[in-house]
Amino acid sequence: MDTTATKTMHIDFLHFEHQLWLNDVKFYIDELTIYQKLLEEIAGKNTSADVRKHIEHFQNQFIIQREQMDLLKHDIREHENWLSKFAAAHPVAIEHVAFADHASLRDRIVTTKSIYVDLKTEFKHFLTQWM
Repeated sequence: MDTTATKTMHIDFLHFEHQLWLNDVKFYIDELTIYQKLLEEIAGKNTSADVRKHIEHFQNQFIIQREQMDLLKHDIREHENWLSKFAAAHPVAIEHVAFADHASLRDRIVTTKSIYVDLKTEFKHFLTQWM
């Protein structure tokens, strides 16, 4: 990892962001589990083709979102592990090293959150029609 990039950050801030992101991802995964149960409840009560089409759409979207959350969780942990190994190998220097900002990971988080919020809004609208 390049520690000489224009925009740099202290390891404590990078770690702080990792923790926030992991908490967000855990929350979204838990929420998807709840949404899946609601979807199953609707599927049990409604057999029309129109409802089935929507149910299949949301099932697919929930699978995709869960996969994206798992990938993010993995990548966040990988970066955290890299920082931990660096800190262990350089205990004296760690307080004086500025690390390259993990902007690409942050961008992925922001994009994933935006897509997820849109899906939640769409799903809640569906719930108001069929619950």
